[in-house]
Amino acid sequence: MHRLQENHYTYLMVFAMLFWGGGWTALKILTYNLPMEVIIFWRFLIMSIAFIPFIYYFKIPFTFNAGALKFIAASSVLNMGFMVSSFYGIKYGLAGAGSVIITSVSPVMTFLLAALLFRKKIALIHYFGLFLGLLGGYILLQLSDLALFFNGANIYYIICATIWAGVTLLSQHSQKYIHPLYYSFIISLIATISTFIYAFDAELLAVFEQNTEFWIAMIYLGVFGQTVATTIFFLASGKLGSEKTSSFMFLVPVFALFFAWLFLDEEIQTHILIGGAVSMLAVYFINTRRKT
Repeated sequence: MHRLQENHYTYLMVFAMLFWGGGWTALKILTYNLPMEVIIFWRFLIMSIAFIPFIYYFKIPFTFNAGALKFIAASSVLNMGFMVSSFYGIKYGLAGAGSVIITSVSPVMTFLLAALLFRKKIALIHYFGLFLGLLGGYILLQLSDLALFFNGANIYYIICATIWAGVTLLSQHSQKYIHPLYYSFIISLIATISTFIYAFDAELLAVFEQNTEFWIAMIYLGVFGQTVATTIFFLASGKLGSEKTSSFMFLVPVFALFFAWLFLDEEIQTHILIGGAVSMLAVYFINTRRKT
Protein backbone atom coordinates (compact mmCIF):
# COMPACT_ATOMS: atom_id res chain seq x y z
CA MET A 1 0.00 0.00 0.00
CA HIS A 2 1.21 3.47 -0.85
CA ARG A 3 2.28 5.30 2.30
CA LEU A 4 0.26 8.44 1.47
CA GLN A 5 -2.88 6.37 1.02
CA GLU A 6 -2.34 4.64 4.34
CA ASN A 7 -1.87 7.98 6.11
CA HIS A 8 -5.04 9.25 4.45
CA TYR A 9 -7.12 6.45 5.98
CA THR A 10 -5.33 6.83 9.30
CA TYR A 11 -6.44 10.47 9.57
CA LEU A 12 -9.97 9.55 8.51
CA MET A 13 -10.11 6.90 11.22
CA VAL A 14 -9.24 9.46 13.90
CA PHE A 15 -12.21 11.56 12.73
CA ALA A 16 -14.44 8.48 12.70
CA MET A 17 -13.49 7.67 16.29
CA LEU A 18 -14.16 11.30 17.22
CA PHE A 19 -17.67 10.96 15.78
CA TRP A 20 -18.20 7.64 17.59
CA GLY A 21 -17.01 9.17 20.84
CA GLY A 22 -19.54 11.97 20.52
CA GLY A 23 -22.21 9.38 19.80
CA TRP A 24 -22.17 8.16 23.43
CA THR A 25 -23.08 11.65 24.68
CA ALA A 26 -25.77 11.93 21.99
CA LEU A 27 -27.20 8.55 22.98
CA LYS A 28 -27.32 9.57 26.65
CA ILE A 29 -29.30 12.70 25.72
CA LEU A 30 -31.70 10.63 23.62
CA THR A 31 -32.45 8.10 26.36
CA TYR A 32 -33.77 10.67 28.82
CA ASN A 33 -37.40 10.59 27.60
CA LEU A 34 -38.03 7.75 25.14
CA PRO A 35 -37.77 3.93 25.15
CA MET A 36 -34.63 2.46 23.65
CA GLU A 37 -36.46 0.60 20.83
CA VAL A 38 -37.94 3.88 19.56
CA ILE A 39 -34.53 5.54 19.54
CA ILE A 40 -32.91 2.57 17.78
CA PHE A 41 -35.52 2.60 14.99
CA TRP A 42 -35.22 6.32 14.29
CA ARG A 43 -31.43 6.16 14.50
CA PHE A 44 -31.29 3.51 11.77
CA LEU A 45 -33.96 5.23 9.67
CA ILE A 46 -32.03 8.51 9.69
CA MET A 47 -28.82 6.57 9.03
CA SER A 48 -30.38 4.86 5.97
CA ILE A 49 -31.69 8.16 4.58
CA ALA A 50 -28.32 9.84 5.16
CA PHE A 51 -26.61 7.28 2.90
CA ILE A 52 -28.62 8.40 -0.15
CA PRO A 53 -26.85 11.77 -0.76
CA PHE A 54 -23.45 10.10 -0.21
CA ILE A 55 -24.28 7.45 -2.82
CA TYR A 56 -25.52 10.13 -5.23
CA TYR A 57 -22.53 12.45 -4.69
CA PHE A 58 -19.80 9.83 -5.11
CA LYS A 59 -21.67 8.17 -8.02
CA ILE A 60 -20.22 4.78 -7.19
CA PRO A 61 -21.61 2.13 -9.58
CA PHE A 62 -23.71 -0.47 -7.83
CA THR A 63 -22.19 -3.89 -8.44
CA PHE A 64 -23.60 -6.80 -6.54
CA ASN A 65 -21.92 -10.19 -6.46
CA ALA A 66 -23.74 -13.19 -5.04
CA GLY A 67 -20.76 -13.70 -2.75
CA ALA A 68 -21.77 -10.51 -0.91
CA LEU A 69 -24.99 -12.11 0.35
CA LYS A 70 -23.32 -14.21 3.02
CA PHE A 71 -21.41 -11.20 4.37
CA ILE A 72 -24.51 -8.98 4.38
CA ALA A 73 -26.61 -11.67 6.04
CA ALA A 74 -23.99 -12.43 8.70
CA SER A 75 -23.33 -8.75 9.42
CA SER A 76 -27.05 -8.01 9.66
CA VAL A 77 -27.52 -10.79 12.22
CA LEU A 78 -24.50 -9.61 14.21
CA ASN A 79 -25.76 -6.04 13.99
CA MET A 80 -29.07 -7.12 15.58
CA GLY A 81 -27.16 -9.00 18.26
CA PHE A 82 -25.03 -5.95 18.96
CA MET A 83 -28.12 -3.78 19.38
CA VAL A 84 -29.81 -6.20 21.75
CA SER A 85 -26.68 -6.66 23.87
CA SER A 86 -25.96 -2.93 24.02
CA PHE A 87 -29.60 -2.28 24.96
CA TYR A 88 -29.42 -4.58 27.98
CA GLY A 89 -25.96 -3.28 28.84
CA ILE A 90 -27.17 0.32 28.98
CA LYS A 91 -30.42 -0.72 30.72
CA TYR A 92 -28.67 -2.52 33.58
CA GLY A 93 -25.30 -0.77 33.57
CA LEU A 94 -23.55 2.50 32.80
CA ALA A 95 -23.24 3.98 29.31
CA GLY A 96 -19.77 5.29 30.18
CA ALA A 97 -18.59 1.82 31.12
CA GLY A 98 -19.96 0.53 27.83
CA SER A 99 -17.96 3.04 25.78
CA VAL A 100 -14.77 1.94 27.53
CA ILE A 101 -15.31 -1.84 27.61
CA ILE A 102 -16.58 -2.26 24.05
CA THR A 103 -13.84 -0.15 22.50
CA SER A 104 -11.09 -1.67 24.66
CA VAL A 105 -12.04 -5.33 24.22
CA SER A 106 -13.15 -5.28 20.57
CA PRO A 107 -9.67 -4.60 19.06
CA VAL A 108 -8.23 -7.45 21.13
CA MET A 109 -10.99 -9.81 19.99
CA THR A 110 -10.45 -8.74 16.36
CA PHE A 111 -6.75 -9.60 16.55
CA LEU A 112 -7.48 -12.95 18.21
CA LEU A 113 -10.22 -13.89 15.71
CA ALA A 114 -7.99 -12.94 12.77
CA ALA A 115 -5.16 -15.04 14.19
CA LEU A 116 -7.50 -17.98 14.88
CA LEU A 117 -9.61 -17.97 11.71
CA PHE A 118 -7.07 -16.73 9.16
CA ARG A 119 -3.87 -17.87 10.89
CA LYS A 120 -2.42 -14.37 10.89
CA LYS A 121 0.77 -13.93 12.85
CA ILE A 122 0.75 -11.12 15.39
CA ALA A 123 4.00 -9.25 15.92
CA LEU A 124 5.33 -8.86 19.45
CA ILE A 125 5.02 -5.07 19.25
CA HIS A 126 1.33 -5.47 18.38
CA TYR A 127 0.78 -7.74 21.40
CA PHE A 128 2.30 -4.96 23.47
CA GLY A 129 -0.11 -2.48 21.90
CA LEU A 130 -3.07 -4.73 22.74
CA PHE A 131 -1.88 -4.95 26.33
CA LEU A 132 -1.66 -1.16 26.52
CA GLY A 133 -5.19 -0.89 25.12
CA LEU A 134 -6.62 -3.15 27.81
CA LEU A 135 -4.56 -1.36 30.45
CA GLY A 136 -5.91 1.99 29.27
CA GLY A 137 -9.49 0.69 29.53
CA TYR A 138 -8.77 -0.73 32.98
CA ILE A 139 -7.46 2.66 34.16
CA LEU A 140 -10.39 4.54 32.59
CA LEU A 141 -12.86 2.28 34.42
CA GLN A 142 -10.97 2.73 37.71
CA LEU A 143 -11.43 -0.93 38.64
CA SER A 144 -10.03 -2.11 41.94
CA ASP A 145 -10.73 -5.76 41.15
CA LEU A 146 -10.37 -7.34 37.69
CA ALA A 147 -13.34 -9.62 38.49
CA LEU A 148 -15.58 -6.53 38.38
CA PHE A 149 -14.76 -6.27 34.67
CA PHE A 150 -16.71 -9.48 34.02
CA ASN A 151 -19.65 -8.85 36.36
CA GLY A 152 -23.23 -7.66 35.81
CA ALA A 153 -24.04 -5.54 32.78
CA ASN A 154 -20.38 -5.56 31.71
CA ILE A 155 -20.97 -9.07 30.32
CA TYR A 156 -23.34 -7.56 27.74
CA TYR A 157 -20.65 -5.05 26.75
CA ILE A 158 -18.09 -7.84 26.36
CA ILE A 159 -20.57 -9.66 24.09
CA CYS A 160 -20.94 -6.42 22.10
CA ALA A 161 -17.16 -6.17 21.75
CA THR A 162 -16.92 -9.76 20.47
CA ILE A 163 -19.79 -9.21 18.02
CA TRP A 164 -18.19 -6.02 16.66
CA ALA A 165 -14.93 -7.87 16.13
CA GLY A 166 -16.86 -10.25 13.88
CA VAL A 167 -18.46 -7.33 12.02
CA THR A 168 -15.01 -5.80 11.45
CA LEU A 169 -13.62 -8.98 9.95
CA LEU A 170 -16.69 -9.45 7.75
CA SER A 171 -16.49 -5.87 6.46
CA GLN A 172 -12.87 -6.35 5.43
CA HIS A 173 -13.53 -9.48 3.38
CA SER A 174 -16.87 -8.26 1.96
CA GLN A 175 -15.07 -5.60 -0.11
CA LYS A 176 -14.12 -8.26 -2.65
CA TYR A 177 -17.80 -8.40 -3.61
CA ILE A 178 -19.47 -5.06 -2.79
CA HIS A 179 -18.40 -1.46 -2.15
CA PRO A 180 -18.35 -0.52 1.57
CA LEU A 181 -20.82 2.35 1.02
CA TYR A 182 -23.47 0.00 -0.38
CA TYR A 183 -22.53 -2.65 2.17
CA SER A 184 -23.19 -0.19 5.02
CA PHE A 185 -26.39 1.08 3.39
CA ILE A 186 -27.93 -2.37 2.92
CA ILE A 187 -27.09 -3.44 6.49
CA SER A 188 -28.61 -0.19 7.78
CA LEU A 189 -31.74 -0.73 5.69
CA ILE A 190 -32.16 -4.26 7.03
CA ALA A 191 -31.70 -2.94 10.59
CA THR A 192 -34.33 -0.23 9.96
CA ILE A 193 -36.92 -2.75 8.75
CA SER A 194 -36.14 -5.20 11.57
CA THR A 195 -36.35 -2.57 14.31
CA PHE A 196 -39.59 -1.20 12.83
CA ILE A 197 -41.18 -4.65 13.11
CA TYR A 198 -39.88 -4.99 16.67
CA ALA A 199 -40.94 -1.47 17.76
CA PHE A 200 -44.20 -1.32 15.77
CA ASP A 201 -46.37 -1.21 18.91
CA ALA A 202 -44.18 1.43 20.58
CA GLU A 203 -44.85 5.17 20.40
CA LEU A 204 -42.73 5.79 17.30
CA LEU A 205 -44.26 9.21 16.62
CA ALA A 206 -43.37 10.46 20.11
CA VAL A 207 -40.09 11.77 18.69
CA PHE A 208 -41.97 14.68 17.13
CA GLU A 209 -42.89 15.89 20.61
CA GLN A 210 -39.24 16.25 21.62
CA ASN A 211 -37.19 19.45 21.84
CA THR A 212 -34.39 20.83 19.65
CA GLU A 213 -31.64 19.28 21.79
CA PHE A 214 -33.15 15.84 21.21
CA TRP A 215 -33.19 16.27 17.43
CA ILE A 216 -29.65 17.64 17.28
CA ALA A 217 -28.49 14.57 19.20
CA MET A 218 -30.58 12.25 16.99
CA ILE A 219 -29.33 13.71 13.71
CA TYR A 220 -25.74 13.73 14.97
CA LEU A 221 -25.98 10.08 16.02
CA GLY A 222 -27.68 8.96 12.81
CA VAL A 223 -25.54 10.94 10.34
CA PHE A 224 -22.10 11.53 11.86
CA GLY A 225 -22.01 8.89 14.61
CA GLN A 226 -23.35 6.18 12.30
CA THR A 227 -23.40 6.89 8.53
CA VAL A 228 -20.11 8.80 8.25
CA ALA A 229 -18.13 7.03 11.00
CA THR A 230 -19.25 3.49 10.13
CA THR A 231 -18.60 3.95 6.40
CA ILE A 232 -15.09 5.25 7.12
CA PHE A 233 -14.53 2.28 9.44
CA PHE A 234 -15.60 -0.24 6.80
CA LEU A 235 -13.56 1.51 4.08
CA ALA A 236 -10.46 1.56 6.28
CA SER A 237 -10.83 -2.11 7.21
CA GLY A 238 -10.29 -3.01 3.57
CA LYS A 239 -7.28 -0.70 3.20
CA LEU A 240 -5.54 -0.98 6.56
CA GLY A 241 -6.76 -4.45 7.55
CA SER A 242 -9.31 -5.33 10.21
CA GLU A 243 -6.72 -5.58 13.00
CA LYS A 244 -5.21 -2.11 12.54
CA THR A 245 -8.59 -0.52 11.88
CA SER A 246 -10.06 -1.93 15.08
CA SER A 247 -7.09 -0.61 17.08
CA PHE A 248 -8.36 2.94 16.58
CA MET A 249 -11.32 2.05 18.79
CA PHE A 250 -9.02 2.55 21.76
CA LEU A 251 -9.43 6.29 21.04
CA VAL A 252 -13.24 6.24 21.38
CA PRO A 253 -13.35 6.33 25.22
CA VAL A 254 -11.00 9.32 25.19
CA PHE A 255 -13.28 11.27 22.84
CA ALA A 256 -16.41 9.99 24.62
CA LEU A 257 -15.21 11.26 27.98
CA PHE A 258 -14.19 14.58 26.40
CA PHE A 259 -17.66 15.14 24.92
CA ALA A 260 -19.28 14.07 28.21
CA TRP A 261 -17.21 16.77 29.94
CA LEU A 262 -18.06 19.35 27.26
CA PHE A 263 -21.82 18.77 27.01
CA LEU A 264 -22.84 16.84 30.14
CA ASP A 265 -20.54 18.58 32.64
CA GLU A 266 -18.99 15.26 33.67
CA GLU A 267 -15.69 15.85 35.46
CA ILE A 268 -12.42 14.83 33.77
CA GLN A 269 -10.35 13.21 36.49
CA THR A 270 -6.66 12.30 36.62
CA HIS A 271 -7.26 8.61 35.90
CA ILE A 272 -9.10 9.61 32.70
CA LEU A 273 -6.12 11.58 31.43
CA ILE A 274 -3.72 8.73 32.28
CA GLY A 275 -5.96 6.05 30.77
CA GLY A 276 -6.49 8.16 27.66
CA ALA A 277 -2.75 8.64 27.19
CA VAL A 278 -2.14 4.88 27.53
CA SER A 279 -4.91 4.17 24.99
CA MET A 280 -3.31 6.55 22.48
CA LEU A 281 0.00 4.78 22.92
CA ALA A 282 -1.78 1.50 22.21
CA VAL A 283 -2.95 2.80 18.81
CA TYR A 284 0.59 3.95 18.01
CA PHE A 285 2.20 0.57 18.77
CA ILE A 286 -0.48 -1.48 16.99
CA ASN A 287 -0.10 0.66 13.86
CA THR A 288 3.71 0.47 13.95
CA ARG A 289 5.04 -1.44 10.99
CA ARG A 290 6.64 -4.78 11.78
CA LYS A 291 10.34 -4.78 10.95
CA THR A 292 11.40 -7.31 8.36
